[in-house]
Amino acid sequence: MTVLGGDGHRLPTEAEWEYACRAGSSAPYPFGDNASALGEFAWYDKNSENKTHPVGQKSPNAWGLHDMAGNVWEWCADWYEAEFYASSPPADPPGASGAPPRVIRGGSWGGQPVGSRSAYRIGVEPTSRYNSLGFRLAVGESGC
Repeated sequence: MTVLGGDGHRLPTEAEWEYACRAGSSAPYPFGDNASALGEFAWYDKNSENKTHPVGQKSPNAWGLHDMAGNVWEWCADWYEAEFYASSPPADPPGASGAPPRVIRGGSWGGQPVGSRSAYRIGVEPTSRYNSLGFRLAVGESGC
């Protein structure tokens, strides 16, 4: 992956994003198995008052990362292909190659709990602009 801008800041790959979200867990959510705890960790359709909130108001995941679930969908560097993981390498998959859409992860303030699951992913055209769409930067060369 090319690091644009030369200062080492970039969008994370989809694999990097999920690794950070899971924080060493294999549970469905960044905080564990219990979907009823979502309100402690995420802004979503039942508690957000239909708006984005400042980062860090909810509990972090096990690695101290806030808002990995809910609040805003986060762009990933990878292109979206619906069935990519059915045939990808199991460790550090490089992401689909090709054309739009791009992957977004994490769910948002307007979404249902399923969108906040660690593995949930959708594709959106790179030209899309929504008030429930943002990004999280990674620093350094891609691990994939």
